[in-house]
Amino acid sequence: MKRILRSHVVQAASGAVAVSAAVAALGGAPAIAATKAPAAHAASGTPLTVESSPVGQANGFNPFIATSAASIVGATSLIYEPLFQANILKPGQYYPFLATKYAWGKGGKSVTFTIRQGVKWSDGQPFSAADVAFTYNLIKDNAAINGGGLAIKGVSTSGDTVTLSFATPQYANFQNIAGDVYIVPQHVWSSVGNPATYADSSPVGTGPYTVSSVGASGVVLQANQNYWGGPFGGHGAPAVQTVEFPTLSSNTSALAALETGQVLWAGNFISGVKKAFAGKPLTFWSPPLNTNSLEPNLHRWPTNQLAVRQAISLAVDRKAIANQGEDGLEPVAINGSGLTLPVFNKFLSPSAKQYKLSPNAQAKAAEKVLEKAGYKKVGKWFALKGKIVKLTITDPAAYSDYAVDDGIVAQDLQKAGIDATFNGLAVNQWNNDMATGNFQLTMHWSQTSVAPYQLYNAWLNGALATANNRAGDFEGLNDPMINSDLKKLAAAGSVAQQVKFLGPIESYVAQNLPVIPTVYGVSWGEYNTSSFSGWPTPSNQYESAQPATPTNEVVVLHLHPKS
Repeated sequence: MKRILRSHVVQAASGAVAVSAAVAALGGAPAIAATKAPAAHAASGTPLTVESSPVGQANGFNPFIATSAASIVGATSLIYEPLFQANILKPGQYYPFLATKYAWGKGGKSVTFTIRQGVKWSDGQPFSAADVAFTYNLIKDNAAINGGGLAIKGVSTSGDTVTLSFATPQYANFQNIAGDVYIVPQHVWSSVGNPATYADSSPVGTGPYTVSSVGASGVVLQANQNYWGGPFGGHGAPAVQTVEFPTLSSNTSALAALETGQVLWAGNFISGVKKAFAGKPLTFWSPPLNTNSLEPNLHRWPTNQLAVRQAISLAVDRKAIANQGEDGLEPVAINGSGLTLPVFNKFLSPSAKQYKLSPNAQAKAAEKVLEKAGYKKVGKWFALKGKIVKLTITDPAAYSDYAVDDGIVAQDLQKAGIDATFNGLAVNQWNNDMATGNFQLTMHWSQTSVAPYQLYNAWLNGALATANNRAGDFEGLNDPMINSDLKKLAAAGSVAQQVKFLGPIESYVAQNLPVIPTVYGVSWGEYNTSSFSGWPTPSNQYESAQPATPTNEVVVLHLHPKS
């Protein structure tokens, strides 16, 4: 099982400048998504039970902490909302949430949002443009909560509009600007102290749900009676009255819970899922959307050594990871750039096409790389100046596919003379380690996005490698040239320009391996259709079926009780 980190994607257009920017970024004209859900049914007390990660007890709903238990299971994203949400499966299709439209300023150095009217916070107080401006100023002034690394220069308001300004063009960065920022109420957050450490145990949001209870058994949310209705034709509180996030121990227990109806929506890797679901009211749909990789800590021995990272990439059996660890559901990564293929084929620069990845383990080639770099065998293991190349791969033990993947990797590395072991952790411990950079090597998914900028920005932006609250750049890369290249990519106004600026970034990843691509990840989604209708499917692709933050709100607002 694994979660898609920040799988929220946004593209919207208002005015000729915005349209041209979106066309340039996506290579095709965006269209306003139909924002009318299926005909409404009466609300029902039947709870929607959601399980997307076997984590421990939630200890708060701070929307700026992406690694909290509440964020990981997807509860926070039903309480707080961004300005826009969009369909990751159909780039250019967007949904207006707390903003109704936007327009880029000249040269893409500013963007103006028109803020939705008639919205209330869950405590009954009115929502306004002032709350939006407050939130972005909070992010601008507090690097620890700036999970998207937004380089906001200024924030201003005029009536029902909010304008953000930047030092450089930000056309390609709209996802992080408008889709990955939850808006918080000024009347609450202006007095919370440090926003990075505030627990937010009694959250006040604009979203469709409020917190009913939190305990060892999980989180229970109740419909927000002050909800504005959402952009899909709803009015007031959502049709689904209760959403529960039960605490489950593993992917196996999630399968059993799905089969018995104890859980209705899951986002797990489940071995043999197609066979297990046959003949039952269970649906599995998981389109490929991102790139999985081994992420090495660039500040710890031995993964801070390029030769070691090169040896790791050569030694791993990607085919075994795909077929054994991922049950044949995730294809082998084929290019060292990490670019998700074939989704982003047109963005692979000519200079990066040469960096092909072997699907099979190449232990001898890995050994030669180490030997050439001056490493020598001390008994079974390679060493540099007497220091053994020893490392521990960490991931949650409950993520059963990653546990198998990491076991395969450890065995592969041992065959290449690297003393590697896998250590399965508790989910919360692993999340904390990722947030603080406390690891040597880990398997992780990439950000799901509609453009390569978000993929590489989340992987490589040095501004994200904070001390205690990392939402990306877990490996700790802070290369001035790459940071500069990312800024150029964010300003790209056409596909051709993106390919031009992607060239050095793609080649850098392939040559320096700050992340080591393994397989192309899918958006795990399984659901029991016995109680609710309106689920996303291959024939109704309004959103992915992964109960991940924050697009799970789009799905929940489409669901209606069957009775």
